[in-house]
Amino acid sequence: MSGIHATAVVDPKAEIGTDVEIGPFSVIGADVVLRDRVIVGPHVVITGPTIIGEETKIYAGAALGGDPQDLKYRGEPTRLELGARNIIREHVTLSRGTQGGGGLTRIGDDNLFMAGSHVAHDCQVGNHCIFANYAAIAGHVHVQDRAILSGFVGVHQYTRVGRCAMVSGGGMVVQDVPPFCIAQGDRARLYGLNIVGLRRAGMKLAGIQALKAAYRELYHQGLPMRIALEQVREVYSDVPEVVELVEFIAGSQRGTCRSAGTDAASE
Repeated sequence: MSGIHATAVVDPKAEIGTDVEIGPFSVIGADVVLRDRVIVGPHVVITGPTIIGEETKIYAGAALGGDPQDLKYRGEPTRLELGARNIIREHVTLSRGTQGGGGLTRIGDDNLFMAGSHVAHDCQVGNHCIFANYAAIAGHVHVQDRAILSGFVGVHQYTRVGRCAMVSGGGMVVQDVPPFCIAQGDRARLYGLNIVGLRRAGMKLAGIQALKAAYRELYHQGLPMRIALEQVREVYSDVPEVVELVEFIAGSQRGTCRSAGTDAASE
């Protein structure tokens, strides 16, 4: 049984699951799939092809699955896919992909998008992420699991934000933010590890201590990054979290944010 308000407009080609609620004056377009127990508030517009996962809740004025804001887009079919249990607050905008970016914007499970936040075309967002008010990521950005973007953060296109990383309020990110780190400022620099986030994610003390030591060697010993990465990789090859940090930095195409402290290693 679905509860669709009399003023809502639902295209016959939309697929509506069980126990779905659609509020007043909302518009659900063709090729939209609302999985079971999705709640759509008033004045929401969802354009297809878009899939909204189970138990997702969408608040007033959100616009999901709209055409990508890309001048190269020519109307080709592309998609937006959301996993389960996401919370989409007021006036959030999530765009579909573009053909040049693979045709898909993909968002995982259990994310919170606060009012006014934006995910552009061809982005990949993991699970348990938080986008605070008016945080915005440009096209082709990858945000890994449990990352936090604070209020008014902006992320440049083709940039990555690593797992359990946090970008503080107003940060402007133009290079990759390594996993487990805190970045802030314009242009964002690193200010150590996101210790609170790591504890909340259930990371064990041994892993946190190893990350602290690896961070010091990478960013505060004055070594060229190539050499620092080799040394850290050798010493901590049995610590998965440190290996993840090293591989993220080594695989960066845009370069990573520099440290706010001694940062000869980031040159």
